[in-house]
Amino acid sequence: MGSTISEARLNDLNSKLKTSSYIVGHAPSQADVITYKALSGAPDADKHPHAARWYKHIDSYQNEFSSLPGDASVDVSSYLPEATTSAAPDAEEEDDEVDLFGSSDEEVDEEKEALTKKRLEEYAAKKAGKTKPAAKSVVTMEIKPWDDTTDMAQLEKNVRAIEKDGLVWGASTLVAVGYGIKKLQINLVVEDDKIGLDDLQQEIEGDEDHVQSTDIAAMQKL
Repeated sequence: MGSTISEARLNDLNSKLKTSSYIVGHAPSQADVITYKALSGAPDADKHPHAARWYKHIDSYQNEFSSLPGDASVDVSSYLPEATTSAAPDAEEEDDEVDLFGSSDEEVDEEKEALTKKRLEEYAAKKAGKTKPAAKSVVTMEIKPWDDTTDMAQLEKNVRAIEKDGLVWGASTLVAVGYGIKKLQINLVVEDDKIGLDDLQQEIEGDEDHVQSTDIAAMQKL
């Protein structure tokens, strides 16, 4: 199979999907799309049966890729890190685990001491310049109507009309709950520092003509 990820990472993917249906959370997201696109074809079902099963499932969502929740700009290594064999320290490791220049019992001359100081200053400046990515969550919300006469298309339209910085609506589906009544199940991605789910639920429930109640069915940190 021609893959843009290494065999080791493909083995890791197969192991991960042995106990998970999706790369992140309990519903398809951009994490699945990114990983899917990192492969040039379906994994070998004999060598990687779990990855092959997942690939076939995600392939069925191709027409909905753009509407799935999540950040489409994230690199696949965020979900499937490449195993390293080098003993060199990673720049992203914790400070107390990074040995930038090694140690020596020998006395260093002034030139080496100056070079060490310069590199330490450059490293500190690089660390200080990094910005921590915003914490995000993938949420599955269920919105229940009053009865089977509720216009569910209008209900969903009203929900999606809510626009906020840090809020992205994703795919949705109607789920039967009995007696001809269906609830709206919709995915969304929120920036945790910008969007409060309690406030968002109250705003949705403000549509009293259509919405009886809301509930968070699932939530997964990105």
